[in-house]
Amino acid sequence: MTHLPSEAYLTTTFMHPSSSGPSSPKLQLQLSIPIPTRDPVYYISDGNTVLLVETTLFKVHRSTLTKDKSTFDSMFSLDSDLRSSSGQSSSSSVTAGAEGESDDNPIRLQGDTADEFRALLWALYALPHELTVALTPKANHLQLFNLSRITHKYQFRSIEAWALTALTNYYTRPSHSPSLDTSDEPSLVQLTELASLCEQRDLLEAATVRWKRQLACGKDVGLAIGVAERLNLRGLLGLAYHAMLLQGREHWDADPLLTRSQRVRLLSGHYALGRLWERLPNEPPTLAHSPRCTGGAQVRCNQAWAALWRSTLDMGKQVLPLQYADILGKIMLAESVVKALVEREIPTQGMLDAMPWCKDNALAATAGKVKEIQDTLADYFTDVL
Repeated sequence: MTHLPSEAYLTTTFMHPSSSGPSSPKLQLQLSIPIPTRDPVYYISDGNTVLLVETTLFKVHRSTLTKDKSTFDSMFSLDSDLRSSSGQSSSSSVTAGAEGESDDNPIRLQGDTADEFRALLWALYALPHELTVALTPKANHLQLFNLSRITHKYQFRSIEAWALTALTNYYTRPSHSPSLDTSDEPSLVQLTELASLCEQRDLLEAATVRWKRQLACGKDVGLAIGVAERLNLRGLLGLAYHAMLLQGREHWDADPLLTRSQRVRLLSGHYALGRLWERLPNEPPTLAHSPRCTGGAQVRCNQAWAALWRSTLDMGKQVLPLQYADILGKIMLAESVVKALVEREIPTQGMLDAMPWCKDNALAATAGKVKEIQDTLADYFTDVL
């Protein structure tokens, strides 16, 4: 096959069936079919296997594709067994050639992009110094993203692990701040999907941190709800619903990404979180007492802690009035107040006098309550009003 320019197309013109005769209207339908072209780097002259990905032809060494006990190893072994059993004796088989032996009969890979397959070949053929760059700030993160996807699909286990580590290193650098929609890097949605697909916890955490930043700014909240529901990311889902809740009913109704069921869950969450806030002042978190706090001292300590808890929640309402259903904001504010009291950044007014050995435990109990609410936030947004 002649190596055609990358933009070459085969154009076929069809005459409309109703058009016949010299006086018939010339209604035509044109169909442009892209002609496969050879990859400029990975169409290797001494390669022995031709593959077609999208409209790009790759010619590589079969032994290279079978590294790491990948799916290609099993695929080629099966193909070899089938050829041995059939004998490849017919003249038509000899004329056409086996699949993968020529540009005219390549192995066709479905569901992959040329960029993904190119990233795989880069990893398989790269020199050591080229691979080392991937672990530095100069890494090509889009290449690593494509590599992670395709190695997961074809079970290049060790290469997948390496690529995910390199990608995680890139996205967890303090200076990095990916946006949701750019042309030169995977979107935050794609990054989250990849981390979930590959069960890469550190990468998923890095993506979640960036979702939280978006939610804190009130951006892409409906998108975050959809992603979190689809991938069953409970922590992110609760935060996303809570962020949408605070934007108000008018905003929910106007957001085109929200479904009717999601709006019902928002109403349910508003009611449930309001009820929770009403109960909280009378339900102080369990306090773990110091070994020195025993007997009657422990009773007095529990009473003081209950009073401190109620006062802290009331103090929070007075310092910074928050929305009725902003349970997360209120409980985090309460944590800040307890911390300021324990560390004597604000006057204690005698509230800590009855719990001299358990003050730090009070702060730990409050922090535990904050985490509990954060972890279970999604449970308040149900389909039942």
